[in-house]
Amino acid sequence: MLEAIAYGMGIALRTGATPFVLGARLAGRARATDYKGVPTARGGLALASKIALDEIFFASEVVSATFVSLRDRRRIAEEVEQAVEFYARWGWLEDPARYHVAPPRLASVRTRRHRARWFSYQHLRFDSDYEPHAGEPGRARWLSYDANHTAHAWVLQHDDRPRPWLICVPGYRMGQPFIDLAGFRARWLHRTLGLNVAIMVMPLHGPRRVGRRGGDGFFSGDFVDTVHAQAQAVWDVRRLAGWLRDQGAPAVGAYGVSLGGYTTALLACLEEQLDCVVVGIPAVDFVRLLRSHTPQFLQRAAERIGFSFERVEQLLRVVSPLALKPLVPRERRFLYAGVADRLASPDHARDLWHHWDKPRVTWYQGSHVSYLWEKDVKALLREAFWTSGMLPRGHS
Repeated sequence: MLEAIAYGMGIALRTGATPFVLGARLAGRARATDYKGVPTARGGLALASKIALDEIFFASEVVSATFVSLRDRRRIAEEVEQAVEFYARWGWLEDPARYHVAPPRLASVRTRRHRARWFSYQHLRFDSDYEPHAGEPGRARWLSYDANHTAHAWVLQHDDRPRPWLICVPGYRMGQPFIDLAGFRARWLHRTLGLNVAIMVMPLHGPRRVGRRGGDGFFSGDFVDTVHAQAQAVWDVRRLAGWLRDQGAPAVGAYGVSLGGYTTALLACLEEQLDCVVVGIPAVDFVRLLRSHTPQFLQRAAERIGFSFERVEQLLRVVSPLALKPLVPRERRFLYAGVADRLASPDHARDLWHHWDKPRVTWYQGSHVSYLWEKDVKALLREAFWTSGMLPRGHS
């Protein structure tokens, strides 16, 4: 969930300035509070407690930030320049959809059933087979992440008859069964709504991690790795969606939260056959996140060592959901966001809503973390799956 934080940590918090970052945020200098086109947050103790959860998560990510050497900073800056030139030469900056190659059909998967104290699920695995383009900067490093070569998903499947499938895409730092199943209300989706559920594990997360924690490396400042992570994420989901259709799935939808919301929004620009797309609490502009969570003095320090926000924006264009046109029809696209979100600020959802030609959206009176128990979110999910034809008969 904390991709906004990690980007700021990945570049700017290498100077021992943690107290200043937290102080600037609390003083209100590191964030905006009024977003045009977003409903007003209604104050009160309940909302304040929700906001506090976001701030706790922010602080925990700040104090656990890792450091990047000066040599790596220079390498990162040079690699960004090389990648931007490479993408421009191939025409991908003008037409980002061409950067993404349709994955081959998935021939086989491996499954194993797991039983825990409160729930059971299937652990699905398959070979990702994703590779960056030949000659693309960062290719060799990305392919060296051995654990990331295998795609994983946590599955809840009905045995009685073919049911619609919902592929869920988790947020940053997720990737473990209990966290992911809880984060998507998977038992409610499965038992109450009657859907089959497959929760993907994002690249570099959970069993695919290459660092100490799940998600390490996704937003560490190696921005070319971020491009490859996003490209592989949509590649893996597309392969799984195709395999489910080959197995007789009557419908396949996608639902992503936070970082997974970004990925799902990008997926909607590449996978026209999706029957429903729901994006929750999304972050759709990573550079904007960096700027909003990092004080000005640290941004200036980053620029002095050769970091260019403008060049990173160009680089990330090939995986930006705001740079591609959605292929899934407007009536199958749904959004929700918190008006007091302190991690992925609500202007991200607002801009995606405009880019998507203003589909059905729900603004709830809450923060980033509070989506987990918001009644308005649950109501939108039911509405989205019902109106798009995802729900089996008997549900309304």
